[in-house]
Amino acid sequence: MTDTTVKAGTPHNTKGDIFSSYDVADFDVPRGRDEVWRFISLRRMRGLHNDKFAEAVEQDVTVEVPEGATGVSAETLAKDDQRLGRAGAPVDRVAAQAWTSMPSAQFVKFDRDTVNKEPVLVTITGRGEDVTSFGATVVEVEQGAEATVVIRYRGSGTHADNLEFVIGDNARLNVVVDIDWADDAVHLSGHHALVGRDAVLRHNLATFGGEVVRVVPRVKFTAPGGDAELLGVYFADDGQYFEQRLLVDHAFPNCRSNVMYKGALQADPDSDKPEARTAWVGDVLIRADAQGTDTYEVNRNLVLTEGARADAVPNLEIETGEITGAGHAATVGRFDDEHLFYLMSRGIHEEEARRLIVRGFFSEVINRVPVESVREEFEQRITAELEAITA
Repeated sequence: MTDTTVKAGTPHNTKGDIFSSYDVADFDVPRGRDEVWRFISLRRMRGLHNDKFAEAVEQDVTVEVPEGATGVSAETLAKDDQRLGRAGAPVDRVAAQAWTSMPSAQFVKFDRDTVNKEPVLVTITGRGEDVTSFGATVVEVEQGAEATVVIRYRGSGTHADNLEFVIGDNARLNVVVDIDWADDAVHLSGHHALVGRDAVLRHNLATFGGEVVRVVPRVKFTAPGGDAELLGVYFADDGQYFEQRLLVDHAFPNCRSNVMYKGALQADPDSDKPEARTAWVGDVLIRADAQGTDTYEVNRNLVLTEGARADAVPNLEIETGEITGAGHAATVGRFDDEHLFYLMSRGIHEEEARRLIVRGFFSEVINRVPVESVREEFEQRITAELEAITA
């Protein structure tokens, strides 16, 4: 494992240089007032943050390689294997806990100059009650290769892990992270992507299931010409808390990034846990040597009922004025009454009009998901969520 630790107490000027370590002992136990933990309820994390979690076990992971795939290999690695940890060290205590506690990691590699259009499917299944699973999944796409990977989370339990994406020069990776746990699952995950010269990353994150889900994606460019797009959809119901806290670190010239996350929230006031909550924090850092950067990030949230709350915090750190463009935006709001009135004036029932508006709201993101079957599944889930409002 590459040692990229930033030592405790090291001063840092940007969010790209914050303290990081693979060892959980290097992190203090989080408190509710800590900035990076201020939105989430620590009481709901089942001890992942303070060593009070249930018995630690290995993650249950399977890898399905499509028939006819070329240059694809999958294996289980020991936790001290040098192929782990290359994209970056954990930046919070739970991610470090996953590195410290995992017995092994899953490794998927695409050989140089190979092209695989059909997705490799990685499925992580919860281990159920009374245990806590830890793991890591590493995807490497060597120079000039093209690949698509779908990583799915299913079942029930408490889980913490790290995902790593190492993308070589002139390589392309489409990855879809599909989080659809049972409603009682708790999951915290750190993502690190290392993007090479003229490489392309398309990172798609969908969160529909789980009681508490917190994902921390971080993207770092290692040479000029990189292109990263981070897209996300989430739909929170009563009792659910979803958080995404991301960073795109521009340290080299002429790189591009685009971030677009869209979420909807609805709550049932008669539920035992009536509140639905989401939090999105998007950071983009443009360092002094990153001339020619072109970046934009946006987060849109649609609040469908009372008892739902969304926090949206976009941030830009810019250390050079020699850039192509940089911008950010975030909104939290209810239905557009004009759109609703327009549809109803043409004979569409109010409930159906609301469903059409929500599906249209999400379509901008879902239509960019590179796997047709996954797009269709996401659309079906959104339809099911909307039908539950009036069920």
